[in-house]
Amino acid sequence: MEPIQKIAIIGAGNMGGAVALGLRRFAPDIALAVTTAHASTLEKYAALGMETTLDNAVAAEGADVVILGVKPWLVQSVLEQIRPCLSGKLLLSLAAGIPAAQMQEWLAGTGVRAAYTVIPNLAAEIGESMTFASAILGEADQMVKSLFDKLGKTLIVNEKRLQAGMMVASCGTAFALRYARAAMEGGIQLGLYPKEAMEAVYQTMKGAVDLAESRSAHPEAEIDRVTTPGGITIRGLNAMEDAGFTAAVIAGLTSFQQ
Repeated sequence: MEPIQKIAIIGAGNMGGAVALGLRRFAPDIALAVTTAHASTLEKYAALGMETTLDNAVAAEGADVVILGVKPWLVQSVLEQIRPCLSGKLLLSLAAGIPAAQMQEWLAGTGVRAAYTVIPNLAAEIGESMTFASAILGEADQMVKSLFDKLGKTLIVNEKRLQAGMMVASCGTAFALRYARAAMEGGIQLGLYPKEAMEAVYQTMKGAVDLAESRSAHPEAEIDRVTTPGGITIRGLNAMEDAGFTAAVIAGLTSFQQ
């Protein structure tokens, strides 16, 4: 596989921007060109040494890999704009709900090398994303994995599991932080100052994950180590379950199926 020399990120909004910032930090040898809808948004990327333009086709023309960071309902129209520039290139779309097969159909006759749906999360900016990518089962699979492994961890999966990965890992960022907000509010009710509660919750979440991961442990194994028979931890866990904690989490993760 030829090494990636340049990536164009079409639509450097929240997710596209996180990927752009992560690549600038963790893959500095790759040249980046970014586009946004408004000139003022481009300034922060230009200040970091990225090429910037409002013209999607100009950005795509000189790149080896094109990453679409636009909203799902804009994917088809943006692909029409850059069709003449895609021959031999790898196309990666960050838009949830647009299957790779659909993009391949839209791109028939362009000579595009391959089109993937890739679902990272916002932690790509700091190199801690959990990314899922659709499998095409060719040499490009490894190229996509190697690229996004620079921004965290990457799994190549089939289309059905891609949807599950989106809910657990991409939407999961919001779900995890909603727990953090709830825990902070509880801490404040117990008497902590807001900044103290936030620091305590963030560090506790980080420590819990790092501990379980370092021991390759199932979460319940670490829960058992904290839970003393007749103690306050089990009372808290049971109160959360009485309020529907586990059922609520599973309902949120599976809501896209409804």
